[in-house]
Amino acid sequence: MKLLVLKFLALFMLLSATNVFANASAHNLEELSMHKEETYQSKPFSEMITGFLASTGISAFINPNPDELSSDGKAMSDFHKSWGRVIMILITFLLFYLAIKKGFEPLLLLPIAFGGLLANIPVAGIAGEHGFLGVIYNMGLSNEMFPIIIFMGVGAMTDFGPLLSNPKTALLGGAAQFGIFGTLVGAVALSQAGFVDFTLQQASAISIIGGADGPTSIFIASKLAPELLGAIAVASYSYMAMVPIIQPPIMKALTTEAERKIRMTTLRHVSRLEKLIFPILVLVLAILVLPESTPLIGAFMFGNFLKESGVVERLNDTLQNSLINIVTIFLGLGVGSKLAADQFLVPETMFIMALGIIAFSVGTAAGVIMAKIMNMFPGHKINPLIGSAGVSAVPMAARVSNKVGMEYDKTNMLLMHAMGPNVAGVIGSAVAAGVLISLFQ
Repeated sequence: MKLLVLKFLALFMLLSATNVFANASAHNLEELSMHKEETYQSKPFSEMITGFLASTGISAFINPNPDELSSDGKAMSDFHKSWGRVIMILITFLLFYLAIKKGFEPLLLLPIAFGGLLANIPVAGIAGEHGFLGVIYNMGLSNEMFPIIIFMGVGAMTDFGPLLSNPKTALLGGAAQFGIFGTLVGAVALSQAGFVDFTLQQASAISIIGGADGPTSIFIASKLAPELLGAIAVASYSYMAMVPIIQPPIMKALTTEAERKIRMTTLRHVSRLEKLIFPILVLVLAILVLPESTPLIGAFMFGNFLKESGVVERLNDTLQNSLINIVTIFLGLGVGSKLAADQFLVPETMFIMALGIIAFSVGTAAGVIMAKIMNMFPGHKINPLIGSAGVSAVPMAARVSNKVGMEYDKTNMLLMHAMGPNVAGVIGSAVAAGVLISLFQ
């Protein structure tokens, strides 16, 4: 009997507690519901619409946020937040047109232009430190990783046969480096005259643009002038993509029609053993004489050695195709992130772009003039058009030499001959970068 009474009391207490808890929960839910209702009622629909409109990109262009900061955490002017972004978006559309309609190196130009478009979208902060473009930039450009991988891929796609069969074309690649050192002297002279305020390290990093070698430009800028890395990367890759526009007028102005029609022949066959020995020999010389250049030259020769070995076709195929394609996408987007209005539309970047086009033009002209000088001596004549391929834009510069030559003689194929100075220019720009780093770091 007592057990039955105890069970009854326990059941009664449990039901009472449950009832109290249910009442308390209902009371709390009612209070929460009333609070939400008060919150929603305190914000009229018209105010919600106004807040939404204020968060749109249109509003950001018309009424810039005074507290908005640039991707590097600095204050931005109202011009850069509004009309500056509009101007840069229009520039990216122009780059789309040149890449798609005109076919100007779309593999480079499209990722760069689209990265620039994304970087100028207001509010989203895509090019900021934590935006995906900022992450791409920091993971591969600021630490030199992308340039090294690109050099591996370029090495795997390079055939040193034309250079080895006609070694004197290496002089054309060497002459094109005059644009680098000539621009360095010019930048220092302008600094001494008070027109600009570039240090020797900054002038050296800017001058490498004359080699039209994007990876090398990024490599040396990260060493000597990291604060200018974005501007130098944009200038270098922009001019690489603009090779078909910039070079032909210079080539035609410095040559006669008869010179443009000079036909060249392959002098001799290059054996497989020579092609195997050459990359190792170049790397050894770089190690002994200029170790500062070995990261780039080493990556370049590694890719070429895999190709010429003939026993690692899978690795060679990966370097030539999937790996270099993936890195090109990331590199283009990362470079494009620096097309943000607040970083591009500034006097410093404009001056770098101006010096870059001078350096690139001088390098192109020096290669053509060197070919004309070499033709003054006895021996096989060189078509001066291939001298312009002495810049490091592989294989764009070689294709431009071939294209201009075929405008005057459709049967005159200069592509393979132009690859000689073209690959020599790659080595030359890496050596020039090593020299500058050794002198000024």
